[in-house]
Amino acid sequence: MILHVDMDAFFASIEQAINPRLKDKPLIVGSRGNKMRTVVCAASYAAKALGIHSGMPSREAFSICPKLEFVAADQAKYIWTSEQIFQLLKGYGLPLNYTSIDEFQLELASHPDPLNLAKKIKEQIYANFNITASVGIAKNWLLAKLASKLNKPDGLTLINDSNFEQVLRQTPLDKLCGMGGKIGANFMAGGLKSCWDLYLNLPGFFNESYDNSGKPNALPKSISHSYTLPEAKINPRVIQAWIRLLSEMVATRLRQQNLVSATVHLWLNGPEIGNFGAQKTHQVLTNDGYEIYQRTLKIMARSRIQNPRIRAIGVTCSSLSKGTDQPLLREEIRREGLIKALDRINNRFGEGSIYPAITVLTR
Repeated sequence: MILHVDMDAFFASIEQAINPRLKDKPLIVGSRGNKMRTVVCAASYAAKALGIHSGMPSREAFSICPKLEFVAADQAKYIWTSEQIFQLLKGYGLPLNYTSIDEFQLELASHPDPLNLAKKIKEQIYANFNITASVGIAKNWLLAKLASKLNKPDGLTLINDSNFEQVLRQTPLDKLCGMGGKIGANFMAGGLKSCWDLYLNLPGFFNESYDNSGKPNALPKSISHSYTLPEAKINPRVIQAWIRLLSEMVATRLRQQNLVSATVHLWLNGPEIGNFGAQKTHQVLTNDGYEIYQRTLKIMARSRIQNPRIRAIGVTCSSLSKGTDQPLLREEIRREGLIKALDRINNRFGEGSIYPAITVLTR
């Protein structure tokens, strides 16, 4: 059994929890500070009820609701909250995976009371963060994710053998993960309207060994770490030290899960730079902290502001895959051996026993 936790309107809910004045109001979180020249990153449920949704130009959102509340995205808050929720879930002692910044997955195995566990998780999240989560429980990732979306917000849904057919009959096909684009459109053009129609034609799609893409062993969408400094810093070496440390933390988690990344995203926040975020995808995959660091420095150079003051930093790796390729070049083999040796030492004597010299500036 899988228990899937899906946070409700995550970014918008965090902003409403921080600022009670925004509670229950139509609210959008924009990707930039200019409220009329941005894109909706997230919408509160009051805004969604008006037809406003993620990806919509903010100008269109304001034409629907002129009194719409607006907040510029603060990724550091969202990443920090996500990591705190992850640590809370870790306390249950069950196999746990990030699915995305606002979704988490617990493997229940033979847990005696999954519904009661789900209620406790929901209560703990609300008590700690004043935001709600919807939880779905089912025999596999795909169905558990579907279950978490059926009764949002603040929902709890179990799909089991007794209600499997009923739930799938009542659920439109485009509600199923992976069916919102061309694949779903092709199925619907062929006469499939509900999830039950899909099951009758492709029962293997719902096989318990499959993830949302129909392939075994679902991978997390991204791995990230962020840090908010006590005050804005202008010293480029200190800023680089924090980027180096965060890159190493992300790389360590990648290696722990035997993952490599193609895409690196750097997020910076400061008085002059505002919210700067950019990413680059590389052909050569990596889980080497130094390589991730070098890639982030090249992204940082694109900010076009010389020595800006920085208050918060985030490093994210995405486009993940299993690290199955073996190094061929002598230097790559040497580098991999060095990283493995460092991991063994840090695993034995504690994380951070050996660390990159520049990160001393963060201590």
